[in-house]
Amino acid sequence: MTTPFTPYADLYISPKGPGDARPTALQIIHDNALVNKWAGKVVLVTGATSGLGIETARALYATGADIFITARDTTKAQGVIDAIIKSSEKGGKLEAIEMDMNRLDSVKEAAQTFLAKSSKLNILVNNAGIMATPEGSKTSDGFEQQFGVNHLAHFALTSLLLPALIRSSTPSFNSRVVALTSVGHKFSALHWDDVNLTKDYNPWVGYGQSKTANIWMANYIDRVYGPRGVHAVAVHPGGVMTGLQQHVSPEEAAVWGRDTEMMAGMLSPEQGAATTTWAAVASVWEGQGGKYLTDCGLGVPAKDLVSLVDPGFAPHAFDEEGENKLWELSSKLTGIKIEI
Repeated sequence: MTTPFTPYADLYISPKGPGDARPTALQIIHDNALVNKWAGKVVLVTGATSGLGIETARALYATGADIFITARDTTKAQGVIDAIIKSSEKGGKLEAIEMDMNRLDSVKEAAQTFLAKSSKLNILVNNAGIMATPEGSKTSDGFEQQFGVNHLAHFALTSLLLPALIRSSTPSFNSRVVALTSVGHKFSALHWDDVNLTKDYNPWVGYGQSKTANIWMANYIDRVYGPRGVHAVAVHPGGVMTGLQQHVSPEEAAVWGRDTEMMAGMLSPEQGAATTTWAAVASVWEGQGGKYLTDCGLGVPAKDLVSLVDPGFAPHAFDEEGENKLWELSSKLTGIKIEI
């Protein structure tokens, strides 16, 4: 049954695969009557040169807001920008900022570059991510790559941009942080004694830990900075075949392909970006957050903690003690301690 917090619920009851009746990101913008209505607002989307990031940027660009995207490859980013502008209804500014999420110094430089270009930031979408990287994969700072890229890089960027988010918040439009997580967070909470998983590496445990960290960071931001006008939600976008699966073995991919229920639930990239876009723009989220969203709606506890088909959240997704501890650890590991 549809409600303001599950407006498309009926369309997700019997999915029929990519391109079915479930909404696209651009449909979300049209359904919320936001085409060219956000002139003057500023949005930053990480990892917007492929997959869901492109479609998220494309949809948000249609609002007329100024959109900044981050990318390792600025040449590739310019191609994406040109394509979005060419295919879109009139929008605002669309600009790329170079950022390599494998290097914390690059993330810190990107934050300063953004702040030199804009004193305002209304919406931050932490979209970029990697999955199931092989054993031994590390960032340039020596962190297990999934924890380093999916969580620590976003922690560094978000922390450095929090003052701008607070400054930009108004009574009529509070600033928002949208953190992409995954149903894969069910695989693992945090391994406090070995966050780099040096003792017993499993790529899916690493992925699960990093995706739990994404939820916990969003929860922390909403709880601590919500009273100051910055709200955050975590989004599971659903199953989408993108470059994210590059490290999945052919054997594992074949198993997924034989799962008819899983395949029916898969989304196109345009549909996969819909929940992110809904979280960023829907008026129902004005002034509140600290929730887990999926299927363009408010998520519910998972009934099956093993199944990738069940999009619900694990019991460990909401853990105030863990959230506080992770924030402190992340501050220590990145060398960023903000006092606002």
